Amino acid sequence: MRDTAEAIAETYGLGAGPWTLAPVTRGALGQIWKLSGRGSSWAVKELLFGCDETQVRREAALRHSAERLGIASPRLIPNRHGAYVSQPASSSGGSHIKLYDWIDGTTADASDPGILDWFGRTMALLHRAGEGARETPDSWYERCPRDAEWQELHTRVQKAGLPWSDALGRFIATSAAELAHWVTPSDPGDLVMSHLDLQPQNVLVGPDGPVLLDWDNAGPASAERELARALYVWAGHDRTAMASAGRLARAYRSAGGPATVKGPQSFAMLFATVLNFIHVQAECAIDPTVTAAQREFASHQVVASLRSAPDPAAVSRLCAALEGAW
Repeated sequence: MRDTAEAIAETYGLGAGPWTLAPVTRGALGQIWKLSGRGSSWAVKELLFGCDETQVRREAALRHSAERLGIASPRLIPNRHGAYVSQPASSSGGSHIKLYDWIDGTTADASDPGILDWFGRTMALLHRAGEGARETPDSWYERCPRDAEWQELHTRVQKAGLPWSDALGRFIATSAAELAHWVTPSDPGDLVMSHLDLQPQNVLVGPDGPVLLDWDNAGPASAERELARALYVWAGHDRTAMASAGRLARAYRSAGGPATVKGPQSFAMLFATVLNFIHVQAECAIDPTVTAAQREFASHQVVASLRSAPDPAAVSRLCAALEGAW
């Protein structure tokens, strides 16, 4: 690890060491490491499944725009050559990495009224600044697996003998079709450039207040659908805290947020991302070309996601509770 740490420090011109690298947390697409030395710390994101440099540039541009709006986030640090993504020779397996400011803090409490107000205002600022996007949203947010794709995947999972194959089969036969009914292309007139992963886990409360993390997914999306997804997630998923959802919605509207939630159709982005995530993680769990650790991680993600998949009835209750917020 020391060689990798020194290689990263050299790539980013951080100065002579010694430097150390310690694992912090693992996400679906990347591993976060803490790089420490010379009295400073940095967050290193190792991209485990390749790198889209165009997406990284989009992330950098949106983060810079957000900074001008007063939205705090860790800086995405360019390397010595001005690039926002690197591939140090000594990095694990030759992985691509990104370097950010290290922020000390605690995960946001989604029930804290102050945090809800901050988040509603922040999302409104992002949507107002990002209005008029012309790019087509990624299919991840606009389509989901079809019946034949689910059945083919389920057959392979059964053959692999994974313990959650029956649970996946029940999900395919019930919830998957019901959620997929609402997944349709967005209205081009509603598109904004935004963060696209606005959940409590991506807000850290540091010494100077809340900080928005994890801009990797930045891109075009429906403001209405991102708002609906955020309301559902911040209000406790299927254990929806209606008061929290209402407060967040009011903060969003008070700050000039342009979108409203109209009904279950507003949650198409939520449904699409959940369905696609389960499908992708299930495929990874039986993929012989990835590491055993990656397959195990994917299996855990499938099990957790099947347990927490949206309940259309809870979504309907949320829509009803929000009627007075608009």
